[in-house]
Amino acid sequence: MATRQTKFTAYTGLYVAIFVAALVVINVLADRNNKSWDTTANKRYSLSDQTEKVVKGLKSDLQAKYFDRTSRFETAKGLLDRYSNMSTKFKVEYVDPDKDPAKAKAFGARSYGTLVLDSGTRREEAKAVTEQEITGAMVRLQQAGEQVLCALDGHGERSLEGGEPSSFGSVKQALERNNYKTQTVKVQEKAEIPAACTILLSAGPRLEYNEAAIAAIKGFVEKGGDAMFLMTPAIKGAREETDENAKLVALLDSWNIKVNNDLLFDAAGPGVLAVDDFSQHPIVRDMRGLPALIALARSMEAKNGAEKLFSSSAEAFSTKTLDLIKLQAGAPPQDAKGPFVLAAATTVGGGDIKKQGRVVVVGSVDWASAAMLNRYGNRDLFLNMVNWMSSDEDLISIRPKEPEDRRLTVKPNQFWVLYATSFLPALGVLAAGIMVWLKRR
Repeated sequence: MATRQTKFTAYTGLYVAIFVAALVVINVLADRNNKSWDTTANKRYSLSDQTEKVVKGLKSDLQAKYFDRTSRFETAKGLLDRYSNMSTKFKVEYVDPDKDPAKAKAFGARSYGTLVLDSGTRREEAKAVTEQEITGAMVRLQQAGEQVLCALDGHGERSLEGGEPSSFGSVKQALERNNYKTQTVKVQEKAEIPAACTILLSAGPRLEYNEAAIAAIKGFVEKGGDAMFLMTPAIKGAREETDENAKLVALLDSWNIKVNNDLLFDAAGPGVLAVDDFSQHPIVRDMRGLPALIALARSMEAKNGAEKLFSSSAEAFSTKTLDLIKLQAGAPPQDAKGPFVLAAATTVGGGDIKKQGRVVVVGSVDWASAAMLNRYGNRDLFLNMVNWMSSDEDLISIRPKEPEDRRLTVKPNQFWVLYATSFLPALGVLAAGIMVWLKRR
């Protein structure tokens, strides 16, 4: 009996030890390999492709220090854990300023909910605990120099200020989130591009650039500056007209991008062209599956050395009748049929890559306005163009998604359906329970 009891005790102890060891191993593996599955329709709880590139591209440890009350650490833990799960180099520390005021003061945390990213040599504060701001702060840490986008002004270009639907105020916000500075340049007052400008933006000029302005633009690009030209059709309305910008068109033609003087239509009219025919250029190679909406466009041709970025559908057609009053009178003449090239990119300069200017031309300006920038892939497309021009090609990807509004709109006569589907099943279960109880009695 003593031998049997000893064996039983030994086996039991061994089984308990194996069970405890298995639990420890499982918990260690689960802690080191935290996995989750996002089943939401717009992948709200998944980090974007751009964030994945930035986090997995970390070459050294990055400390994310979150300053808040201990009871509120959980408000940021879910998002920060998704970052740390992507890379062991992304480390998170939670600090309560009330318990450790010295550390909060050392990192400049003046309010609760502050997130500071520390690379060891540089620090950057995220403006909010959101994916856009955290990833933007990481991008700012990785960029050595300051990127300045200068928008031309004085010839009817879209303004970076204001919140009107036609303005580029949303463009300015998106650029500043990605560590780009912006300023306005009036070339009609002084035909010179400031030395601080790294990228030049011509956002739909309605008036012709003079010779001095064209010379300033040409000199800037051919000395290694980057430029984006958003062209608008030379339409004529009852109150205003848009010049063809022949001098600017000629300059772009000398860089192997020919902009046509036409207006594009699709089956629905001259409004918006849904674009999903993207090339393999770095700007658009990750845009497949995320269409862009291009409004009021003119076509172009990418000649030797230039590359097309995207095209219209084969159902589109162009017309050279640009008088809107005449177009309203009847069906527009179909001068050519699609598909048409809507955007192209090229490099300008000698054989030295560091001295080459990068140029992007799009045959429309309205697609990047405040009214359309956040629709479908337009914002990603614009930022991809800017990142390519500034040679930040590793950052070209799909940006963090805005929270999706999926509210349920119910008409007054539909409320009875909600009541029925919400309460009838519960009442049915209650009635069945009462019937069973009565039957048993």
